[in-house]
Amino acid sequence: MPKIWSGRTDAETAELTDKLNYSIDIDRRLFREDITGSIVHAKMLAKQGFLTPHEFSSIETGLEAIREKFENGTIALPQNSEDIHMAIETLLTDKIGDPGKRLHTARSRNDQVATDFRLYLKSACNAIQKNLIELLSAISIKANLHLETVMPAYTHMQRAQPSTYAHYLMAYAQMFRRDFTRIADCVKRMDECPLGAGALCGTSYDIDRDFTAQELGFREPTQNSIDSVSDRDFAVELLAALSLIQTHLSRFSEEIVLWCSSEFRFIELDDAYTTGSSMMPQKKNPDVAELIRGKTGRVYGGLFNILTVLKGLPLAYNKDMQEDKEAVFDALDTILLSLEAFTEMLKSLKVNEDNMRNAAASGFINATDCADYLVARGLPFRDAYAIVGHLVSVCVENVATLENLPLEVFRNFSELFDKDVYETLTIDSCVRRRNSAGGPSPESVAKQIAVLDDFIGSTDV
Repeated sequence: MPKIWSGRTDAETAELTDKLNYSIDIDRRLFREDITGSIVHAKMLAKQGFLTPHEFSSIETGLEAIREKFENGTIALPQNSEDIHMAIETLLTDKIGDPGKRLHTARSRNDQVATDFRLYLKSACNAIQKNLIELLSAISIKANLHLETVMPAYTHMQRAQPSTYAHYLMAYAQMFRRDFTRIADCVKRMDECPLGAGALCGTSYDIDRDFTAQELGFREPTQNSIDSVSDRDFAVELLAALSLIQTHLSRFSEEIVLWCSSEFRFIELDDAYTTGSSMMPQKKNPDVAELIRGKTGRVYGGLFNILTVLKGLPLAYNKDMQEDKEAVFDALDTILLSLEAFTEMLKSLKVNEDNMRNAAASGFINATDCADYLVARGLPFRDAYAIVGHLVSVCVENVATLENLPLEVFRNFSELFDKDVYETLTIDSCVRRRNSAGGPSPESVAKQIAVLDDFIGSTDV
């Protein structure tokens, strides 16, 4: 079957060339965008007088019929289809004849592909944002239930200071909120229409690129025809944003893997989001969290892939750029699945409040509060820090906690200690007093949740 681009060369391409060159298995998911873009391009050609109304009607009807067959799975692609763009053009020409051959007037595959890709990614970004909002909503609901569920916060994986489960959750909410805005920023910069740039130097036809951009829902046409067909910054930027989303999911998944272990027992995962062992009947493995954590490498790989493809490419279009889509599509599929699975896992997990509180009650996480007690009575912080350090050493030697040390032991180190120190050292008191903006007190976290809820309510996805 002759190639649609044959003419300059009529010899058959080698089978290996075809195998290397064909991208239909990857880019066929762009069929909706390609058909939409082709209809709008034909509409513009008709408006400018390059197609008759009858020719446009024939093209539009033919493309809609092809779209329907794609949607219901009854499409039969032409033999040896090179890519989705040529496949659809061939199908259209076979169906309607000469008008189908006129569709490619003032258009190249270069600007066609770039337009299809941007259209697809704009839609995909909307789906990602919807999933992020669903996750943020789940976090908000969960955090509201656990404003007073005390747990230790960690540095260096060592118990550090008292916090709450709600406070912990809201830390991740900030990450996913930033992810949402990063995706929105990506859309702003990809919201330019390349169609009309031609192969690289525009066209001599009197086309209307503003009309095309508006009809396709873009903010405006691209500004330079060479850049239009060679730019993939929008794909790189999106992959970077996706990499951060997956990073945040991975960090949260790591916490979940730790917290549901018998060493922590802070949470229990619903059976629906765990698996068993083929050999050890007692196991309940957090495979969903582990797989989400593990899939992070796939998303990172997509970013490195496209950066490497673009490195050193001269302007304008080069066939190397065909390698852009597989990496992006795989990353998108991974992110969407990970977000959906993680959200449902989070919604259904059970919080073991007693175990969290028991962990917070040990490890001297109220030591800073003990030092602050002395500072409030006029002692310089560094002196207070040293005194409390000595007190902790006494506790370690005597298998005690600060809360149950006799008052005379406190006063051996500083006369500033009085019996009210015990109220200061209770875990609940420590949490309640940390009422600075962004802190873990129930009042502070409630404000954080209110801000998050306002953000969720203001989004338009």
